Amino acid sequence: MCAGFAGTAEAGPTLLVYGDSLAAAYGIAQNDGWVTLLDRRVRQKRLDYTVANASISGETSSGGAARIGATLKQHKPGILILALGANDGLRGLPVAQMRDNLDAIIRAAQKAGSRVLLVGMKMPPNYGPRYTSDFEKAFASLAKQHKTVFVPFLLEGIADKRENFLDDNLHPTAQVQPLILENVWKGLAPLLK
Repeated sequence: MCAGFAGTAEAGPTLLVYGDSLAAAYGIAQNDGWVTLLDRRVRQKRLDYTVANASISGETSSGGAARIGATLKQHKPGILILALGANDGLRGLPVAQMRDNLDAIIRAAQKAGSRVLLVGMKMPPNYGPRYTSDFEKAFASLAKQHKTVFVPFLLEGIADKRENFLDDNLHPTAQVQPLILENVWKGLAPLLK
């Protein structure tokens, strides 16, 4: 999926969301997803950015790393919101592999002149204390290493309530998308000034 929102000839730099189903509005109407809400906010505030969504449901960090070059060429983002890793964790893939893939994406984006907002994810405790801890720390260490803006947990204030999720217990409902936007906005707002 690759959706652009505001489309004018005089559009400003692209604010590109690069994530998985959590950014692709899986299971809910596209208009209710946090990326669409982000686009609305950017336009309401008359910020000189065009929001584009290059998120794919089911995407892992490996898939993201494989297509980052072409995606950067296509969108030339001023800001990249990197929100990948959840599917790596859910599949129990090695944390070091995820970290290397996210590292490659950040490096490519920064080399192309994009500022990066890294959005972290956490795994439920049933993955074991070591895996969940290593997984969470990978995002923080990458943000520190690359001096990127960092949102520690996309689903902060949401993940601990079952009613915030669809029947699959993985994907947030339409009702909590504004909360997800607020979590992202805390990190994003300073980049937009």
